[in-house]
Amino acid sequence: MSSKTVVITGGASGLGLVMARHLVEAGHGVVLVGRDATRTRHAAERLRGPRSSDREAVPPRTFTADLEQWSQVRALAAELAAGSRPVDVLVNNAGAAFPRYEQTADGAERTYALNHHAPFLLTHALLAEGALAPQARIINMSSFVEKRGRLDAADPDVAGTSWGDRFYNQINVYATSKLVSLLAARELAHRLPDGMSVYNANPGMVKGTAMNSNAGGLMRLTAPLFRPFAVTPDEGVRTPVWLATASPAPRPSGGFFSESQPDTPSRLALNDTLAGAVYTRTAALLGVAPLTR
Repeated sequence: MSSKTVVITGGASGLGLVMARHLVEAGHGVVLVGRDATRTRHAAERLRGPRSSDREAVPPRTFTADLEQWSQVRALAAELAAGSRPVDVLVNNAGAAFPRYEQTADGAERTYALNHHAPFLLTHALLAEGALAPQARIINMSSFVEKRGRLDAADPDVAGTSWGDRFYNQINVYATSKLVSLLAARELAHRLPDGMSVYNANPGMVKGTAMNSNAGGLMRLTAPLFRPFAVTPDEGVRTPVWLATASPAPRPSGGFFSESQPDTPSRLALNDTLAGAVYTRTAALLGVAPLTR
């Protein structure tokens, strides 16, 4: 098995850190991206090597970026591109569900900015920089709740700002941000250079990651109801780790995967016309040159 260079956003804790541990233990080179520099470095130190006694092993490289800010996403891409090795696997893991409507400095709704804009922009910036390996895999962490997504097929809101004028339901906003990301990835799969793949990984309901408690609001209140059905973090990362390492590359590119196999998302997520509209609108919003088919 050849060693891969794997970049994981949101890698300082939760599923990102558990995923990184599995990949390091399998012999892959991991790069952690976090919002807090000190916390991310400490996380990397814990991943120094497959054996805790191996103190001479080099810890994973770390980068710091607030992925809610488009400028910092672009800066991160430039830093990653300056590395000595191309990126074999990009895991867009960072995500959140904010309890109330807020806009970023770029004028986007915060949940959309982190769950949809950051993966889209980082992927395209790395492509533009020539930083992805010819057989690169892009893995977007998705969610089964995308089936609750609400999107106007005739006029899809890719910035999330329409939630400022209607009832802001935290779970529905989170679900819709994941739906929009799914649609963009579906279209991206048709546009990527030959040899590259993009996937959407559903970890399921995972316990012990503090996702729901950190989110606050309705998601924190309802989290105990789903705890009996939740899986462990080690179980939750099986699908993205498999997508990152399986040989040959899993198919289909652009697909939605659960439990290490293709799954069926909502009917809206399978709408190719809508996928094309979401992709081109997102590219325009972020000032990204869309890939040609």
